[in-house]
Amino acid sequence: MNNQTQSDTAIKPAKKAETSPLRCLTGAVIAGALTTGLYSLTMSIAKSFAAKPIHSDNEIVVRLSIAIRTLVVGVSTMATGIFGLVAVALVALAIQIFVQQLTQKQTPPSDVN
Repeated sequence: MNNQTQSDTAIKPAKKAETSPLRCLTGAVIAGALTTGLYSLTMSIAKSFAAKPIHSDNEIVVRLSIAIRTLVVGVSTMATGIFGLVAVALVALAIQIFVQQLTQKQTPPSDVN
């Protein structure tokens, strides 16, 4: 085995990417695209369930089918809402960072003696 010092084998931390308005808006566009896709998926699932009623005389089967359909539509709707909120929050963050960058450039540095 090689004799390596501890500093040679130490894992260097990755550089942390700075948050910028462009990165936020890129993320917002991606989240918005996912929201649109999930919305279309949710609507097609709901329409499919509405077009195919449950045909059974067994009450347990009917109740389980209703519960599973509700669960599927609910999870899809929740994912749509989460991605929509993420898109809106990323746009708001981009605006906040842009305003902060403008105010930092406009204020002259104060000289402390």
